[in-house]
This record gives sequence, structure tokens and C-alpha cells, in this order.
Amino acid sequence: MPSLNLLGQALLAGLFTGGLYALLGLGLSLTWGLLRVINLANFALAFLGAYLSYQLATALRLDPFLTLAIVVPAFFVLGVVLQLGFQRFGISELVSLIVTFGLTVILESLIQWIWTADFRRLETPYVRATLKVGTLYVGVSGLLGFVAAAGLTLGTWAWLRWSYLGKAARALAEDGAMAAAFGVDRRRLALLLSGLSAAYAAVAGLFIALSHTLAPSQIYAWMGVVFAAVIIGRLGNALGLLAAAIAIAASEALTMAVTSPGWAPLVSFTLLIVVLLLRPEL
Repeated sequence: MPSLNLLGQALLAGLFTGGLYALLGLGLSLTWGLLRVINLANFALAFLGAYLSYQLATALRLDPFLTLAIVVPAFFVLGVVLQLGFQRFGISELVSLIVTFGLTVILESLIQWIWTADFRRLETPYVRATLKVGTLYVGVSGLLGFVAAAGLTLGTWAWLRWSYLGKAARALAEDGAMAAAFGVDRRRLALLLSGLSAAYAAVAGLFIALSHTLAPSQIYAWMGVVFAAVIIGRLGNALGLLAAAIAIAASEALTMAVTSPGWAPLVSFTLLIVVLLLRPEL
């Protein structure tokens, strides 16, 4: 039986990993829940953002967080362009899954062509810095990632709940024809949501670069678990996504601590199956 200190450290690691899962899934949850677009390209955009943050921080000697001032606006525009393409060709929900998977493969090839398949590591003071809280060690990069995830999910929840645009987006998802009859411009709202989704991917990319060694093939490593978190948290529900992501990541971390790492991938899909059996309306 592992020690209490090891279990506490595992739970802390799960908390921070859950924050990263939430950052990766936030854009997907928005586009899938509100626009009915299953945008798998968000995962590739997150890794593209990670490589761009790595490149800018390394080549220009920028603080990694300053790279967001360049990458986030650029990705917002890229998200708008992608949505314009979806609208131009009338991409349906199922077709979007196939099309965006193809875009993911293309972006993976582009990343590998530019940066090669070699492993890359962003070396910054954030990566090496740790805090000691009692007997536990807290990585600064993981802590900052969790704070960013909590801030973005709370902000997104508040925006969707209280702002006019958020209410319009929820109305559009519930009944598009009725929302349009009351003056909601679906096209412009979809462009805004798609741009935000890509911008969230850029933020996720920064924290991937800060906390993980980069390799192009990693794009697919977290697809399944993030999909599970998005579905369990309910589509378009930012707070539900964060709670589901933390629950899954903490369960994985405890599983690795108590048994072996090989059992961890079973956790997310077991939780997904159980939730769907108990609440099939999800």
C-alpha cells in the first residue's frame, strides 16, 4: 500500500493534469455543444501553439507567457477562417468529425516537417521552480496551468450564463430557428465561438510546452481522455468539464500510484461508460 504522502502527491499531480485536460477540452466543448461541430483540429492547434510558444521563447528569448500576445490573436483568426470554411461547405456534425481529423493529420505532418520528430523541451525557470507545501512538492508550471484552467472555465461559464452573447449562443444551440427569429445572427456568433475555441487551444499549448516534452505524435495521446471529460462534463458546460477533467485525472493518478501505470488509461473510459449507463441523456 503506498504511503499517504505518495497518495497526496498523486492527487496533486492529478489536479494539475485535470487542469490541462480542461484547457484542451474547453474549445471542443464550446464548438460541439453550441455549434454542433466536433472540431478535433483543436488538439492539433494546441500542439501547434505549444511548438510556436517553444520557438518564440527560444529564438527571441521571450518569457513564455509573452508569447500568448502573439499566438492567441493569430489562433483566433485561424479559428474564424476554419469556421468560414465549415459554413461555406455546409459541414454537418458527423462530417466535421471526419474533416477535422483530416486537418489534425495535416497539422501533425506540418509540425513534423518544421520541427522534425525530435523531442523538444522548453527550458524556463517556470519548469524548474517548485514550492514545498508541508510534505508535498508543487510544480509552479502545473500550478499556473491549473489557475489558468480554473480562470478560463469560470470566465467562460460566466460569459455564457450572464452576457447577451452567451445567452444568444445557448438559445441558438437549443432552437436555431427561434433564436434567428429573435434577431440572433448565427453566422457571426459561430465565427466568434470558433475563434474563441482556437484561442483556448493556444493557451493550452503554452502549458503543454511548459509541462511536457514535445513530440508531434503526442497530439493523439490525450484525445480519448479529453473526449471523455467533455462528454461527462456535458457539452457546452465549462464548469462541468473542469470537474470531470479533474475527477478523471485524479482517478488516473491514484490508479498509477496504487497499481501500475498500465491501468490508468482504463479509468477515463470506465467512468464514461458508467456515467452514460446511469445518465443516458448525456
